[in-house]
Amino acid sequence: MTSSYPRDLRGYGRNAPDPQWPNPNGSGAAKICVQFVVNYEEGGENAVIHGDKASEAFLSEIVGAAPWPGQRHMNMESIYEYGARAGFWRLWRLFTERQMPVTVYGVATALERSPEQVAAMREAGWEIASHGLKWIDYRDHAADAERADMDEALALHEAVTGEPPLGWYTGRSSEHTLELAAERDFLYVSDAYADDLPYWQETRTKPILVLPYTLDTNDMRFATPQGFNTGEQFYIYLKDAFDALYAEGEAGAAKMLNVGLHCRLVGRPGRSAALARFLDYVRSKPDVWVATRADIARHWRARFPYRETISPHRLERAVFLEMFGGIYEHSRFIAERALDRGLGPANDTAEGLAAALAVQFRRASREERLGVLRAHPDLAGRLALAGDLTADSLTEQASAGLDRLTPDELARFTDLNARYQARFGFPFIIAVRGRSKEDILAAFESRVSNDAETEFHTASAEVERIARLRLDAILGGGA
Repeated sequence: MTSSYPRDLRGYGRNAPDPQWPNPNGSGAAKICVQFVVNYEEGGENAVIHGDKASEAFLSEIVGAAPWPGQRHMNMESIYEYGARAGFWRLWRLFTERQMPVTVYGVATALERSPEQVAAMREAGWEIASHGLKWIDYRDHAADAERADMDEALALHEAVTGEPPLGWYTGRSSEHTLELAAERDFLYVSDAYADDLPYWQETRTKPILVLPYTLDTNDMRFATPQGFNTGEQFYIYLKDAFDALYAEGEAGAAKMLNVGLHCRLVGRPGRSAALARFLDYVRSKPDVWVATRADIARHWRARFPYRETISPHRLERAVFLEMFGGIYEHSRFIAERALDRGLGPANDTAEGLAAALAVQFRRASREERLGVLRAHPDLAGRLALAGDLTADSLTEQASAGLDRLTPDELARFTDLNARYQARFGFPFIIAVRGRSKEDILAAFESRVSNDAETEFHTASAEVERIARLRLDAILGGGA
């Protein structure tokens, strides 16, 4: 493999796909997809009585709580108990009364300890995805230990709910989590917050469908120092997020709004009222698809199945250099340096790879850049007449009709080539694709009178344009 940067900072770029969300109203596509997650973690959190080293310290009314090593934290346990005993049922009623679908992120050991709640989830037709074996932090787990917990979570989940989970979300995940999830046949995974739409991610095992989740339209912010203080703040934030994405959908760029909920947080009376107002607001709007995560994943797989494409950053070095070493005419070192610098998913498009190569061209020494310029052939010069152009140069010159010159045109090019070379010490370079012979000759005659520094930079810019056009032909044009 090449030296690669693992993160994808490009995503869909400026032109995200139209998701074509199903519309319950039946007229055209929905303008937004809204998805509600109820996290069921109560009974699966860190606790000494669960075999953990310390008590839970995350997402509770005790803001800034610290773990108590070797001790039970009775207040913390009681707060989590509220979520199972009271908060869950309040949320269950809010959604079932409105017949709105829900995905549960169910911690397997929490589900095992809550048979009545699991029965209610199943009765309501809620999707129950896996939220891991226990609600603990996996950042320091070795891959094998995390894999073992994942296997046990899946076995226990199926035993408790009667069927295997379709989706996976660890939450407090590690660098191994997505790779481990890819080893299994999940419909989707959600340990990411990187987009407003689903996307395919390649892993060592296979491509996986990622349904990104959220930490902002999420009631967890009631339990963080910088977060929601009142239900009204929560409602306004959810409404603003909905309205912004709904407007994008009206403009033809529909998205997905995730809303994350916790039984012990929004299940409190003063917060559940704000959630109820938001549910009713969503129901009041036309062309809204409220779906489970499994529904969304099935829709995305049907409309946007994974398609293998050329991924330059994943190519073996020899293959990469064979494909792209000649993008800068007879100047393989540009591609080699781009590889050594490190490529990532953002460099898998023509625009992205052109940018990486251009960086190395611009950072090359003056003499190296002059060498790149000198490597280009004269337009309609002796190499063209002798048939000794590279395949790219031959195609480019032919596209402008430079292989079919009249005697007068040939004489004119020959004179200009000689004058230009004598003045600047390198051939006249211009991206000929899309230009006529007349356009090229006019530019030739104009630029031959430039000063040396201006023409060096003009010719260098044309070299970069030629590289981009060549990459367009290989990888497909566009941003």
